[in-house]
Parts: sequence; structure tokens; C-alpha cells
Amino acid sequence: MSALKNEMPLRIIISGASSGLGLALALHYLERGATVAAFARRGDILQTLATKFPGQVFYYALDVRDGQALQNAANDFIARAGAPDIVIANAGVSIGTLTEFAEDIDTFQQVMDINVVGMVKTFQPFVAAMRAAQSGTLVGIASVAGFRGLPGASAYCASKAAAIAYLESLRVELRGSNVKVVTICPGYIATPMTTHNPYPMPFILDADEAAKRMVRAIERQVIFTVIPWQMDLVGHVLKYLPNFIYDRLFVNAPRKPRVND
Repeated sequence: MSALKNEMPLRIIISGASSGLGLALALHYLERGATVAAFARRGDILQTLATKFPGQVFYYALDVRDGQALQNAANDFIARAGAPDIVIANAGVSIGTLTEFAEDIDTFQQVMDINVVGMVKTFQPFVAAMRAAQSGTLVGIASVAGFRGLPGASAYCASKAAAIAYLESLRVELRGSNVKVVTICPGYIATPMTTHNPYPMPFILDADEAAKRMVRAIERQVIFTVIPWQMDLVGHVLKYLPNFIYDRLFVNAPRKPRVND
């Protein structure tokens, strides 16, 4: 992915671009001269980003659950800038849920809609144009949390496991089209989403460092990567632990706060 060295700047789509990892990724690409389409619900922050990088930012205030809004944004961007080189489906939420509480069902639905269906809706409007161009990379931000189910984080873990499986399906579907699919599973990243986690977060990275490592993985078109590498080891150990050991280790683990806690 050396296109940043060519005359034509890279064209990047990033969802969840108003804060945390999404904003860090947007800044990283913008500072390297890329054209970035920033998707997020907070249009005021996106407008500030566009002011800071005049002529480089297309911004769209939208919710990734709104398929029509994403289609309209994609149509506008493609008409004005062409097919994107990279689409990063980064938007996501993490909220504690417990199945025993009826009020958590809506929260569970929200997490799945944003983290999984929102990823599909982010990619879908761009696939035909990227196929026609016979180039481009679709990047899905999953998580190490998708490797095993953590107590109190059922919605988040389920959504990230679903994202990993979805991205693998998509990768095989697009094989031979020259459109690549990259799955990135971060460990802990210091963002607003992790601020209130009531448990230790080993090997945590700040958002800027995580973004740099992710960009390198995208440039190399690594099919599947865990960042940082230490969490790859932790994740794989947990993944292959016998169930009776895993259950004993995590039954009393601190849990992600619920909306109603």
C-alpha cells in the first residue's frame, strides 16, 4: 500500500471517526496527505477536523445503523473523489449486559446492530465500485474479546466473534477480485470506551500508537492480526483453555458496567 508516495493521495473511509481509535486513524492518514471520508454521529467534531485539514476531509454526520445514510454518503464520495482505496469499519460500542435483566435486551440489540450490522452497512455501498476498480482494502476492527465469552460482556464478545466470522466470509467471497479484506483484533486501547473498565487492562496502548500499528498492518495487507502482539499470545492461550479451567478463572472476574448500573 505505497500509494501515498504516488501523485494521487489515498482515499480512505473511516467510520467512528470523531473520537478514540477512529479519530487517531483519521489524523494519521490526513497527516500523510490522504483524502479521508469521516463518518460519525458527531458532526461538530468532523467539521473541526475538516477545518484543520482543508480540502482533505469529506465528513458525513450519520449513524452506522442507518443504511440509507451510508448509501447516500458513499454515492456522494464516489461521485466526488472516486472509489476508495481503504474502507475502515471502526465504529463500535461496548456496554455491559446480563441476560437475566429484560431491560438489557435492547442494549444487546444496540451493540449487535452497531458492531456487526453497522460494519456490513459501512462496507456494502463501496464493494461494487471497488470490484469495478479491481483494487482496495476493506478493514474490519474486531477485538480479542471475540475469542472467548467474558462474563458481563456477552453482547460485546458476541458482536466481535460475529465480526471475525463475517470478515472471514467476506474475504473468501471477494477472493479473485483484488479487493482485500483485513481483520484487526485490538487488545485494550486507551479510548473513551475503556475509560470506565473496572478491571486491569494488560498491554494497553494509547490510540495514536494503536493507529500506527494498524496502518502498518493495512499497508502489508495482513489478513488477520492482533494488536499488540502480546495480546495475541494471551488471546490464544485463553481460546484453547479447557472450559472447566476457563470457567473457574473468570467466574468472579470484574464486569463491564451496564447502562442501568
